Amino acid sequence: MNELQQHWRRHKSYILYLLVVYVLGWAFTPYSQAFSSLFLGTVISLYNGWTMVRKVERFGQAVASGQKARSLGMMSRMAAAALAVFIAFRWPDQFSVGWIVLGLMTSYIVIIIDFFFQKTKGEER
Repeated sequence: MNELQQHWRRHKSYILYLLVVYVLGWAFTPYSQAFSSLFLGTVISLYNGWTMVRKVERFGQAVASGQKARSLGMMSRMAAAALAVFIAFRWPDQFSVGWIVLGLMTSYIVIIIDFFFQKTKGEER
């Protein structure tokens, strides 16, 4: 398994654990709007991460074989984020834009935290 797939698998598991925490928070706390918004934003963040990994792999294969490489699909990721914001505006009693934006940033936060954990783990050896 290549390094990108290892990172993706690890990040995906962390994000799935967070989603479980969000569902529990939605079900058992009075902050259901915040947790449902975080859940929606994080699901879209997970989707955007998955599409990015797929497109980076295709991009690498195209470059390695000498073919013309396509873009990494920024517009599709932005459209997914816009969909989340649209949902928040459509159902403002269920979702909050601020919490959705925080959920959209979740994958980047997970990547940064994982980087520091891996870096400190590598320094211990």
